[in-house]
Amino acid sequence: MSEHWFWFLMTAAVVIWYSTITVYVAWKGAFDIRNMLRDLTEDHARKEVRK
Repeated sequence: MSEHWFWFLMTAAVVIWYSTITVYVAWKGAFDIRNMLRDLTEDHARKEVRK
């Protein structure tokens, strides 16, 4: 391990960075999907009222 400390730290940093980006994208995507579904429901309700 003492010979490869640089590569161990580099790999750990990349795994942490990738995990952080993945969680961030999933979190923002979930909110976007929730908002889109809410907008579609409201739009559908408005169209039903006009009929």
